[in-house]
Amino acid sequence: MPQENKYPRRTVLSGGWGWIRFFAVAALLYPVLRFVSVPVPRKPRKIKINKTLLPGNYLLADDFVLFATANGPVAVSRICTHLGCHLDFSEAENLLICPCHQSKFTIRGIRVAGPARRNLAVYPVEPLPGGNGQGYIVTL
Repeated sequence: MPQENKYPRRTVLSGGWGWIRFFAVAALLYPVLRFVSVPVPRKPRKIKINKTLLPGNYLLADDFVLFATANGPVAVSRICTHLGCHLDFSEAENLLICPCHQSKFTIRGIRVAGPARRNLAVYPVEPLPGGNGQGYIVTL
């Protein structure tokens, strides 16, 4: 009595062609997907501030807070690193506080407390050219 073959030749070959087609399509789509998923770096924004701050003062903007310290101006992001809420500045505590989950940051952007795990972004600040100390340029 002849032994019946569990896998006839036709089934094996048709299954093999299916896998070959799958890997061929994947190999062709891989470069396209890599190209589409590459993040495009954003251009830096320069924000001009026509105001002089004395040490101890601050200026709240939409995306950052500009603090005047004894060592010079410091621009810190107002976007919380936890969930992206806009931070508020508490003069009593001298901290940036997230209204959503109470993360706290120093005026240098260093995380002090809360669920946020990363420090805030700190942006470069330059004096206005030819402004004689009458303003700043913050690069975001």
